[in-house]
Amino acid sequence: MEKFEKLQGIAAPMPLVNIDTDMIIPKVFLKSIQRTGFGKNLFDEMRYNRDGTEIADFVLNKPQYREASILVAGDNFGCGSSREHAPWAIADFGIKCVISTSFADIFFNNCFKNGILPIVLPQEQVDLLMKDAEKGANARMTVDLEAQEITSSDGDVIAFEVDAFKKHCLLNGLDDIGLTMEKAASIDAYEAKAGAERPWV
Repeated sequence: MEKFEKLQGIAAPMPLVNIDTDMIIPKVFLKSIQRTGFGKNLFDEMRYNRDGTEIADFVLNKPQYREASILVAGDNFGCGSSREHAPWAIADFGIKCVISTSFADIFFNNCFKNGILPIVLPQEQVDLLMKDAEKGANARMTVDLEAQEITSSDGDVIAFEVDAFKKHCLLNGLDDIGLTMEKAASIDAYEAKAGAERPWV
């Protein structure tokens, strides 16, 4: 998993509340267990018409937000079913940080496992960042995970909280497999000892 240290990028405003995982990646696209290839179908039913053409006024179709790496979203983001394809699609599009007043628990935890930083802030701070994001591509935010700070394009600094263990995993690019591999030496030593003590197994 790619390390997350400091992110500077375009923030896209998406004030809609209760964006569920079926809106993030519709169930018709859940045919693969590979983590890549879902970005083109992120928010599919909001991004495209039935004939496949783009809906021009959808935020991620606007020229100034096509390269967005931060999403400032409405309350209760990622609710609905627990599909891990939702953070896969977000990450594959190129979004590495989602800011909201609240997230569904399973989606929140799945984000950390897939290299995405979900940040919970009070409504007034989300409103400030939403307004900043509405300025477009020239207004870039900075998210510093080590310092636990967001800096708006105007220089406003907002502190955020993050679980220490989840922070460690993101800073070091550790998913569940990576965490296990950190213990590889201990696992090998145990297996060698067990093999010597119980050679018949």
